Amino acid sequence: MRIFKPKYSKLLDEELMVLLGKGDKRAFDEVYARYAQPLFGYFMKLLARDNEKCEDMVHDLFAKIIRKPEYFDTGRSFRTWVYSVASNMCKNEYKRMAVRKNVKSDLAPVEFLKSHEDTLKTVHEKRFSDRLQAQLEEMDEKHKSVFVLRHFDGFSMKEIADVLQINEGTVKSRLFYATKALASALKEFNPIYQ
Repeated sequence: MRIFKPKYSKLLDEELMVLLGKGDKRAFDEVYARYAQPLFGYFMKLLARDNEKCEDMVHDLFAKIIRKPEYFDTGRSFRTWVYSVASNMCKNEYKRMAVRKNVKSDLAPVEFLKSHEDTLKTVHEKRFSDRLQAQLEEMDEKHKSVFVLRHFDGFSMKEIADVLQINEGTVKSRLFYATKALASALKEFNPIYQ
């Protein structure tokens, strides 16, 4: 009799976590493959593009998962749960950053393309991206988290509420005020005002 071995890429995240809880290393590898890059991007958006710090945060998060897989409640969505953990890690980092307030990260220089039109477009996009990032950095953590989860990571209102452990009405309110503040601060990029 052959023993059935699961094809890990076809398993749900929650099923992988059950296997991980039983010590299955390949289940961990699959979870890591699915979530390392998206979580790195999430940390980059919330932590001022500090590449090294974000890599450390991803490493720490996965170290927690591998050490204590039983912390995950298999009745919940893994995606929502892992982003909740990431959100809490960001909150803790904001507290540490408040202590070292005057530290700024260097942003990578603009890479110019060969053609003149592409160069102008690239400069405009880079300028917008830098201004958006600067505005996000000035925004308080609770509004920034909602905006990033919604517009950069594609979470639904309900998923954001679950991640941040707030009600959907609060999510909608924070998203409205974050969007309004960003639209006002970045109106020079809106074609209506040009």
